Amino acid sequence: MTHRRAVFLMVLVTLMWSIAGVVTRHLDSARSFEVTFWRSAFNALALAIGLGWMRGAGLWRGLLRSPWTVWVSGLCWSVMYTAFMVAIMLTTVANVLITMSIAPLVTALFARLFLGHRLPARTWLAIAVAGAGIAWMFGAEASGSQPGAVAGTLVALCVPLAGAVNWTVLQHISHSAQASGEAPQDMLPAVLIGAVLSALVTLPLSWPLQASLHDVSLLAMLGVVQLAIPCLLVVTLTRVLPGPEIALLALLEVVFGVAWAWLGAGEQPGPTALSGGALVLGALVANELVGLRRNRSLGLQG
Repeated sequence: MTHRRAVFLMVLVTLMWSIAGVVTRHLDSARSFEVTFWRSAFNALALAIGLGWMRGAGLWRGLLRSPWTVWVSGLCWSVMYTAFMVAIMLTTVANVLITMSIAPLVTALFARLFLGHRLPARTWLAIAVAGAGIAWMFGAEASGSQPGAVAGTLVALCVPLAGAVNWTVLQHISHSAQASGEAPQDMLPAVLIGAVLSALVTLPLSWPLQASLHDVSLLAMLGVVQLAIPCLLVVTLTRVLPGPEIALLALLEVVFGVAWAWLGAGEQPGPTALSGGALVLGALVANELVGLRRNRSLGLQG
């Protein structure tokens, strides 16, 4: 796969990720945990079919013998799936996506704490600026009158935290495999485990089910188009695109998601979300661009 095609596919991935907010705003009666259940259930079904076709019967035998790292990663995926949809039902799409966008910086911080990676000064500065942006948004919501906004932001914070744990585990596995000269552990089944766990945990919390056929069809579309397909794509793209470039392109989800919610559901972001989001996205973009430029200059020198 060429670099240009990989970039195009990553943009397509962010477009698919970004439709969750606007679609949930057109649901009839499904709420909170039931929304999460249906999306995760259809995600699990699509992943089971897709991975089963790719791996055959060995997929299920491998799941039973999976090491603890696969299950930890699966637990992280389940938290991300669940927290995202619950947060979307509590607060605005803009607040959720901007809060989630700090994931690359939280991951860098976790890598420093748990893997001993050194962070450049620019990343520490980006973490401070992005943290200020989130704090500004949180403070404005706490003093405002919008019900559930603070809770929604706190739930949304679980997504980048779980994502950072997941990425740290994946980095640890990769480094251990390189040190030992062995092939790295296949972590793709963890995505399926996460979807199954999310569906199982939220099912009893969703009872009695109230979703209409219209709701179920929309959530089925989210499970397949917004989760299963882009998750499989992005795992493939990590073999072509470097981590910083993927992180930078992934920020398009925030732009696309806020635009879809504005145009498709009339959910206009408030001034606090715009100003806090500008701090967060500005810090992320600056950090990733400087990192990419530095890596390219080192590559040319080498």
